[in-house]
Amino acid sequence: MKDKMLEYERSLYKQGFDLIAGVDEVGRGPLYGPVVVAAVILPKDYYVDGLDDSKKLTPKKRDKLYDIILENALDISIFEVSAQEIDEINILNATKKAMYNAIKGLKTIPNHVLIDAVNLEDLTIPFTSIIKGDAKSASIAAASIVAKVHRDRMLIEEEKIHPGYGFDKHKGYGTKLHIEKIKELGVLENHRKSFEPIKSMLNGSEEIEKRNKRKNKKD
Repeated sequence: MKDKMLEYERSLYKQGFDLIAGVDEVGRGPLYGPVVVAAVILPKDYYVDGLDDSKKLTPKKRDKLYDIILENALDISIFEVSAQEIDEINILNATKKAMYNAIKGLKTIPNHVLIDAVNLEDLTIPFTSIIKGDAKSASIAAASIVAKVHRDRMLIEEEKIHPGYGFDKHKGYGTKLHIEKIKELGVLENHRKSFEPIKSMLNGSEEIEKRNKRKNKKD
């Protein structure tokens, strides 16, 4: 597993690149909250057992690896783009903005960047975009874990701020529970208004309000 997860890194080492940043996002799909990107620079040839796509790991395993990564990484940067800005510029552009800023936020300047699936056309540092990179590169997997744990902990806190929505369970994704709670408790400021079914709910509410206003005028 170690050889597989370090294949891209070792190829770059041979080309003279020794400071490699892995970059990944978490939260492109949810109906609530920010998209979060982490950029992580690991020591050369570094691997810890279990490094993989964060979605494949249990919360307990992610938390353990998160602590190990924070302790051993040469540098880590995290950047968030809010739900409001996602609605303004769309999720792809929001993800790219978060990636650029996470890389920019690194105190150590990498000489190559490995990115999960996204092309950053304006990045001045050499980069490689890898489809499903979080399952193929230790650097991207580390970034995936850092971003996932960061965002999950944020959503657990959101449940304390907005109790009853179940954020600690669904983490903002469009589960049956989440949809039911939105219908019951209403749309919040940090729900993504441009995403279905939030958009349809709001449009439906506006249409009902218009009909009621027309009815009241007639009465």
